[in-house]
Amino acid sequence: MNALKILKKLSLSLLAVTFLVSCDLDDDNTVTFTPETIAEIAQASPGLTTLVQALQRANLVGTLDGSGQFTVFAPTNTAFDAFLTANNFNSINDVPVDVLTQVLLNHVIDGEFPSSSLSTSYIKTLATQEGTGLNLSMFVDLSSGVTLNGVSNVDLNNANIDATNGIIHVVDAVIGLPTITTLATANSNFSTLTGALTPDLVTVLSSPGTLTVLAPDNNAFSNLPAIPSGDALVNTLLNHVIGDIVQASDIIGTGAGYTNTLATGPNDENISLYYRVVEGEVMFNGMSMVTAPDVVATNGIIHGISEVITIPTVVTFALADPNFSTLVSALTTLTPGTPFEQVLARTEGGNGDMLNPPFTVFAPVNDAFAAITVPEESVLTQVLLHHVVGGANVQSGDLDPSQTVAPTLQGQSLTINLPGTNGNIADVTDGAENSDIGIVAVDVQAGNGVIHVLNKVALPNLD
Repeated sequence: MNALKILKKLSLSLLAVTFLVSCDLDDDNTVTFTPETIAEIAQASPGLTTLVQALQRANLVGTLDGSGQFTVFAPTNTAFDAFLTANNFNSINDVPVDVLTQVLLNHVIDGEFPSSSLSTSYIKTLATQEGTGLNLSMFVDLSSGVTLNGVSNVDLNNANIDATNGIIHVVDAVIGLPTITTLATANSNFSTLTGALTPDLVTVLSSPGTLTVLAPDNNAFSNLPAIPSGDALVNTLLNHVIGDIVQASDIIGTGAGYTNTLATGPNDENISLYYRVVEGEVMFNGMSMVTAPDVVATNGIIHGISEVITIPTVVTFALADPNFSTLVSALTTLTPGTPFEQVLARTEGGNGDMLNPPFTVFAPVNDAFAAITVPEESVLTQVLLHHVVGGANVQSGDLDPSQTVAPTLQGQSLTINLPGTNGNIADVTDGAENSDIGIVAVDVQAGNGVIHVLNKVALPNLD
């Protein structure tokens, strides 16, 4: 430090201890050393000695002594003692360096944020998710002081300690690396969701993994006519969990498509989830919008959503996917005499008309309908029935490796041949013996059946 800085007199914060250094001028003169960087202030603070030891062990002193602007939530020695005891470590030297590094970075925010500029929200720390490098999230709660991830409180008497490269807020507990459960539980807007989690689900969402959780907020649950219970509730909650890490940007880049959740439908098949970008926002199953994207935990990612995503029927997907808009019109406005929408939304058997789920639906896309002259209602009704198999959930893996004959509700069968030709997954011959129909997408699994997508409309023989 140069002579001008050495001679500069600054007032000290409660945690920035002044060192007196003897000067060669005479016995009556002393010079004052004032710590300036975050690292220097920590080193000069008796209550942060364990933090300094940890920073040294993790080789992070240089980071907090260098250029840039950081906000550091600094755990006291007492906080570190509790952390070590809770994790069965005798000292900081027993904590694996890679773990210690991430824990420390989980207390550092890029940028300078005085306590007055904080808000109740998720923010990003400098800690990262293993495998992706995504910055972990932290939930700041201002409902009673400043609470971080629901476990650590800012000491408001020792907050806003200015440094040349940022600001320090002293906290009363070490902020462990957050799981999905940690970040959801810390946010009171998810209290209905977290209160609905069974012990097994809490274990899943707290364990190592790569999950994406679509988290309905309290308002979303209040919009339900009734919250399910028992196994139905568990399956509904699992319908909000994807077995891989999916960022909002991944969905936006794709535009639209299907993935699977951990919920199960007929034959224990995983239920599908339709996503679509609408005016720059992500929507699921045509009913729930992302409101808080990319909350990153060690074991996955959370997207806050506006509505509970109930277990879908085949009708849910037909309504949500604009590629089926003509099919929806055919099933509703063009065939008012037949309650197709109500029938295909059924989830229970034993119906007097013998039209019982699960249903296997061969769904023509809009272009398929555009290629034909849509017939009048009585004929169209038979055409539509020719695309539905009742009482069976037939996924692509259930098809015979060569040929499958599938009886439809119309009475005639569709013949499915594997493998397909001309880019088709499978070729289909309809009741009228048209053999140029292709299955182009398979296994859109609903709670009451499955959809396979056709590139042409299948026609029955009505002669």
